[in-house]
Amino acid sequence: MQTLKNKIILITGANRGIGKSLVLAALQKEAKKVYATGRDLEKMPDFADPQVVPLTLDITNPEQIIEVAKQTTDVQVLINNAGILTAGNILEGALNGIQNDMEVNFYGTINMMRAFAPILEKNTPARIVNITSIVAYSPLPSIAGYSASKAALYSATLSARIELANKGVTVHAVNPGAIDTDMNKGNDWEMPSSDEVAKVILDKVENEELDIIPEDIGLGMFNAWKEAPAKLADIFHKIYHNE
Repeated sequence: MQTLKNKIILITGANRGIGKSLVLAALQKEAKKVYATGRDLEKMPDFADPQVVPLTLDITNPEQIIEVAKQTTDVQVLINNAGILTAGNILEGALNGIQNDMEVNFYGTINMMRAFAPILEKNTPARIVNITSIVAYSPLPSIAGYSASKAALYSATLSARIELANKGVTVHAVNPGAIDTDMNKGNDWEMPSSDEVAKVILDKVENEELDIIPEDIGLGMFNAWKEAPAKLADIFHKIYHNE
């Protein structure tokens, strides 16, 4: 097991939800420093800990990514958490919503990996942790753009895993099913808190798990997919059609 104690960690989208919880979980792991990034620092929580360094970062802005990378050349663990979710299906949903999901969840995260890979290679042993989604395995049509962006991100994560395998950088994919965050407001499922899930994620990162399903809803969906991909597609079919 490779502990996160004394590691220097950068977390995107750290202002709320799972990102905020990952900052707290990293502090509990006794990380040496946590760069907490978000688009608007006025919305960043006061973590009341000198080890947390807030930084402005919109991952759709390549210039900001480059600037932050210059300021954080000591990073050993990059957690790509920033993401958005736009409701809408493929055939009738707003096209700009689908484009926005791709810009943030896919292209933004790729640009983060590209900017930080050389830094991580110098600070080995290092890690990239990408927060993808269970819909990377099969789409939920009511959030089709989000599903497509996360499937693309999962594929890119696996590519980066192979590319960096001999360079001392381990690449993890985290595929949650449902977490009690703003993204899932209005959902009547019994979901775990983001604090619970963040702790599980970092525990599994320390235990060298590459593909992480951090909660029971996602695990049930993953097991259905693993048995036969059509089984997960059928679950989402029934959700979408209220069957």
